[in-house]
Amino acid sequence: MKMTPKQFNKIFDHTLLKPPATTQDLKVICELAMQYGFKTVAINAGTTAVCYEMVKESDVLVDSAVGFPLGITSIPVKVFETEDCIKNGAGEIDYVINVGKAKEGEWDYIKEEMEVIVSTCHKYGIPCKVIFENCYLTDEEKIKLCEIANEVKPDYIKTSTGFGPTSATVEDVRLMRRYAIPEIKVKAAGGVRDLATCLAMLEAGADRIGCSASVAIADAYAAQYKED
Repeated sequence: MKMTPKQFNKIFDHTLLKPPATTQDLKVICELAMQYGFKTVAINAGTTAVCYEMVKESDVLVDSAVGFPLGITSIPVKVFETEDCIKNGAGEIDYVINVGKAKEGEWDYIKEEMEVIVSTCHKYGIPCKVIFENCYLTDEEKIKLCEIANEVKPDYIKTSTGFGPTSATVEDVRLMRRYAIPEIKVKAAGGVRDLATCLAMLEAGADRIGCSASVAIADAYAAQYKED
């Protein structure tokens, strides 16, 4: 069934993760997220409280990035950061796996990290998204991460931070959707800058889109919907 523009806009985590972002920049994305009815504003952990104050009277959630963008901090540090974000108003958490551990095949570490962070989120009733950072991984490593996720059951698995050398691809979304169990959703993030790319990600199996071009994509969809 084709989505209405209102339904379509709910797929977006409207993103501002660049280091120079000011409070005024954050205010702009929060106001646009509320205007368009996006699902979340996706921001860095340290700006959680500021953004929460801006959107708390709306149904827009604050989606805080943990261990971002490198994922190299220790498990206790990621857990502390997760809890700090939740206490400051985060309604969703996206965390980056330790990619180096995955490349070394330290799957017990990856599973422990995922279990601890997902359980921390779920203790507070907060959805958790696990960022694979696929640009550094082989298909076999991506599949192994999906298998671990199938055991741990995060709410989402996510393609990318947007800070790597390449971003989300349709092929990766399709692979993740194929190997993850149905109850785990897929988020495509990084490099989604136009309606055609967004629709291709959804067609491949993405349930959520993280991008900074949400407004332009939403406007393009609304215009197309009206024409149809």
